[in-house]
Amino acid sequence: MLNKLIQAVRALRPAPEVAAHCDGPCGVYDPADARIKAEAVLSMTKKILALEPPTGSDPASLATYHNTVSRYVSIKEEQAHGTKQDLLVLWTDFFKPQHLEQFPDLHTVFWNAAKLCSKCKVEVNLGAAEELMAACKKVHEMFWQAKGRDVTYYTAS
Repeated sequence: MLNKLIQAVRALRPAPEVAAHCDGPCGVYDPADARIKAEAVLSMTKKILALEPPTGSDPASLATYHNTVSRYVSIKEEQAHGTKQDLLVLWTDFFKPQHLEQFPDLHTVFWNAAKLCSKCKVEVNLGAAEELMAACKKVHEMFWQAKGRDVTYYTAS
């Protein structure tokens, strides 16, 4: 009986159709989060490559070195994973089919950027970290162009 009443009310006063540009209110998405994390990946990669292993067999020096390396690696991997998450959210939640007309290489850009995140996690590769920064810049440009805004790309370092 209640279902029939609800159906009758819906027939008399149907809910208006609504549409949203993205899955959340506009302004929620920003590629800056991915860029900041990618910068941390680049920074940690540089720090790892610059570390000099201690000479000799002093246990305290070896422990300090290994502790520092493990901390840098942990941060690098965590930030690379976070970069990937941020990029995937932009790719799957913000960008819509109409953006493919505007950016025919959209899927390739994001696919390659996500793969770079993985490469940066498993390798200490300065070239890959720099490529990841370039990919984040490309995403930044596509994102703001899609929103019809000119937002300068900058890095913290």
